[in-house]
Amino acid sequence: MVTPRKPANVAVIGAGIMGAAIAFRLARRGVSVALFDASQPGHGASSHSFAWINAGAKEPIGYHNLNRRSLEMWPRFAAEIGDHGDPDSIGLRWGGKVSWESSPVAAEGLAARVRQLQSWGYPTRLIDADELKRLEPSLDIGPVAAAEYSPNEGQVEPQMVVDACLRRLLESGCEIHANTEVHGFERSDDGRIRSLAAASGSRDVDAVIIAAGVSTTRLAALANVNVPQAQSPGVVIRTNPLPPLLHNVPVVYAPPLDDGRREIHLRQCADGRMMIGEGDQESLAEDDTQAHADDLLARACRYLPGLADAQAVPVPVGWRPMPLDGYPVMGFASEAPNLYVALTHSGVTLAPALSQLAAQEICDGVPADAVLGPYRPQRFAGLTPEDAAAAVHPRAARAR
Repeated sequence: MVTPRKPANVAVIGAGIMGAAIAFRLARRGVSVALFDASQPGHGASSHSFAWINAGAKEPIGYHNLNRRSLEMWPRFAAEIGDHGDPDSIGLRWGGKVSWESSPVAAEGLAARVRQLQSWGYPTRLIDADELKRLEPSLDIGPVAAAEYSPNEGQVEPQMVVDACLRRLLESGCEIHANTEVHGFERSDDGRIRSLAAASGSRDVDAVIIAAGVSTTRLAALANVNVPQAQSPGVVIRTNPLPPLLHNVPVVYAPPLDDGRREIHLRQCADGRMMIGEGDQESLAEDDTQAHADDLLARACRYLPGLADAQAVPVPVGWRPMPLDGYPVMGFASEAPNLYVALTHSGVTLAPALSQLAAQEICDGVPADAVLGPYRPQRFAGLTPEDAAAAVHPRAARAR
């Protein structure tokens, strides 16, 4: 009988939603996991994520399909990590997303995107103003030139997901090292990592997974692995806790106001706080002042009058993981054959699928090339600065 030789002792570096999910999957496979985070688990990019589960704004179709696959895995993943299988314990909520445009030109773009997604089989559709009002009567929508509804989309609370994964890890006897920097690796002649050096001491390992968000580039470089990223700062704000304001549809994208400022998006968190951002999910922003927070809240109040008595709470600018070409980096590195890189921008949507695929590749030794083939770290090997400039994806290019 042929059985795979899975690694016995694995270190996962990074305890955001991606690292915590991979660590959980490995522990479920019987692997002894030590999870390291330079700060508190979940306090990096995951804490700044808008946390919208979707596959609508993802191109080309292969990447769209990967996101849709992961979206559809969320209920089972929630049951696996949630306390007593309860999705409420991680703030998972479905109900979809609505967006609309007041400008005829922008409406044409929205309609074109809906038609493209429908041609890919995605359950989104154009709706009229009356249906938009019925779907979310708490909104003051104003003029509507076009609107869409994607009923299969939802939201989750990343910190609650991370905390749930950590509880399952502790139940499995795994180690969690918070506030622990990893400084380097000891390697064999063939490039394999034998041990890692951390603030808590040295640790022998059979494999290392780097899922450290923006720090992945620096950590991978310690093993001579090139994982370039573009800078992608983002700003969201929160409010004080409020009674339920969005009753049917958890995620709302509202059009720009007439003064030329960007569109806004908003959702209500499990603790009652509203989360508000502007632009799209890749828009770059660094203004985390109270004045900007107050402005965002005032614009959101125009569309959601229930926010009239809310208080804006600025959140420090968040630096989001953004692989140089905008797409995930997943797989073992040629330079260090037992080093697995897991870096992606849409970590909230992709965590269920990518964590499952990573654990399968690590434990079973069978590359999932049909799914992850386009996203291997080898695509960046030997990349010169000039090549890097040409490789920047349009999403990432806005960071430059």
